[in-house]
Amino acid sequence: MKRRTFIKRAGLAAAGAFAAPYILPSGRLFAATGIRKANHVVFCLFAGGVRNLESVQMADGNLMPNLLSGTASISADIAPGMSALPSPLTTPLQNSASLFRQFRYNEGPTGHYNGHTVAMTGQYTTADLNIKDHPKVPTIFEYYRKHNSPQQSARNCWWVANMLGPYPALNYSSFANYGANYGANFIAPTALINPQGFNALGNPHNFSSNEQAMIHNIRDFSNNNFQHAYINGEAGITNTESDAASLQNFISQLYANANPNPWNIPGGMSNDMLNIYYAEKIIQQYQPELLVVNMQDVDVCHFQFTPYADNIRKADYAVAHLWNTIQNTPGMMNDTILIVAPEHGRNFNGNTQIDAYGRRALDHTASVDLTGDQMARDIFCMVLGPPNVVKQNQVFNSPIGESIEIVPTIANILGFDTAIPAGMLKPAAFNDLLINAFY
Repeated sequence: MKRRTFIKRAGLAAAGAFAAPYILPSGRLFAATGIRKANHVVFCLFAGGVRNLESVQMADGNLMPNLLSGTASISADIAPGMSALPSPLTTPLQNSASLFRQFRYNEGPTGHYNGHTVAMTGQYTTADLNIKDHPKVPTIFEYYRKHNSPQQSARNCWWVANMLGPYPALNYSSFANYGANYGANFIAPTALINPQGFNALGNPHNFSSNEQAMIHNIRDFSNNNFQHAYINGEAGITNTESDAASLQNFISQLYANANPNPWNIPGGMSNDMLNIYYAEKIIQQYQPELLVVNMQDVDVCHFQFTPYADNIRKADYAVAHLWNTIQNTPGMMNDTILIVAPEHGRNFNGNTQIDAYGRRALDHTASVDLTGDQMARDIFCMVLGPPNVVKQNQVFNSPIGESIEIVPTIANILGFDTAIPAGMLKPAAFNDLLINAFY
């Protein structure tokens, strides 16, 4: 029976460097050797709930000129609220990518933590998801650290979150035989690497009682975790003594060199931009094999539409800056796949809040029983990478792909998908048109 998968598995091959691709009898083009398609994956959750109407459909003009091709002018009613941003690129990223304009968040509540959990575990959530607990199923970090061969330390695996709250819990799951032993290094730079964040870690009474335990955990992580030893081959959120010293120095340097506007953005940088900036520092220092970074600033849309649209524009700039950094970092240039996707969308109909520009704000209310506004389930996905791996300038306009397929995609790119026990991840639901995204 023909399986429909996001990336068609080419079978086991001898590990090694990429060689010239060749045509299989099926007409498909695959790399001739090597289990991996690339040695690095950066997954960017373009998060906070982005509606396709404002992104890939350009209903208000091209708010994402760095990601998307098109010269559609910004709507007159929101143009005064848009930031003037210079482009860090000469051509849009779409020219070097495969873009899926009708990706889908198919099941479960459209909450931000739900959406992040789905994207990072490859399984849909239910209404009883506890935002104070770790996910019940493994994250991509655990799959990578447990099943990649040879096993990699946490130094090669990072989760960079825009904020604290429940998001540190996505570092690893409570699933048996996975968990903390296979988690990633975690950092929330916009919450911690500033005077307010540093003070908060020393004074957790500034937080509610529900947040205090998590703040203590983050403080303990920052103070102590990098000193843990890598013993008897056990993986974990641990580091060798030399790595621990390097990481401690690295974090100290981030604190020492904290700058509210390192890119010199007119009007200042958003938290999304700053989060990407610190992700870039990790890339430049450690060239990680797996890095997940998110953005959340567009979530102002519950109350203000125009700042939401402006923050989409800033997030677009940040992704372009991230790609430039990747392509100018030895060890990652021409060997990195960047995946960009929102965690979920937003409603078609506005709520009762009207901003200063006369635009209605938007919620995201699709529920676990599939009721509510279905536009909140529509998202996009862009897969960007070198031309020997990703087809360039490909646009798929029909409904193809869903959130749960990003995790098996990353596993396939990094070459450990066949090592994950059968049944851990749901079979992908992509058709042959999607498979053509990868050579």
